[in-house]
Amino acid sequence: MNPNEFCFIICSNNETYLSECLLYLNQLNVPAGYSTDVITIGQASSLAAGYQAGMKASNAKYKIYLHQDVFILNRNFLSDTLHLFEKNPDIGMLGMVGTKKLPKSGIMWDTKQRVGALRSCSLNTVDDFFDIPVLPESDYETVEAIDGLLMMTQYDIDWREDLFTGWDFYDVSQSFEFRRQGYRVAVPYQETPWVLHDCGFLNLSAYDTSRDIFLKEYAAEL
Repeated sequence: MNPNEFCFIICSNNETYLSECLLYLNQLNVPAGYSTDVITIGQASSLAAGYQAGMKASNAKYKIYLHQDVFILNRNFLSDTLHLFEKNPDIGMLGMVGTKKLPKSGIMWDTKQRVGALRSCSLNTVDDFFDIPVLPESDYETVEAIDGLLMMTQYDIDWREDLFTGWDFYDVSQSFEFRRQGYRVAVPYQETPWVLHDCGFLNLSAYDTSRDIFLKEYAAEL
């Protein structure tokens, strides 16, 4: 494994979104002595399967799994996250938004325990700072699960493609898989949102099916 490389892994089915995502990635400041790579996965059967394929294809220590419609605004994103990982080797994964305590429903947003910051763009553009603020002196807040819009790891743990064959709950599952291995999952302090998510309207047609699968596997850990 190359300890001085970052790899961005993106599942893509839209060239317009992908091109804009890459435009932002190309503007990032790369820490001295480090390199970056990008792996795009087209026609993935699921996000878990696509991310697993990307993970296996990269030798980078630091992997950033992100949606094609996520644009990184913080040009110092790599150095900021690297600092947190180096200072906290027990943090296995970082996200921009998460929840301190996942409710029994398994629905991340069905709680007042949300943490993080996000600039979202649907009918308008809005900055969201969620229920629990991350304090500057803390650098980060430990959470039970993070949202899959951006998930950055410093260790490789297999994605549960055996369970999640669609586009939902792969992120909450991966958060629990990291915690099963003894690692913490965290959300960093952001003075202003580090990313913009141009998410538009969500397709949740298979959401409840994935939620049932998640609860069957992880209910005892909630």
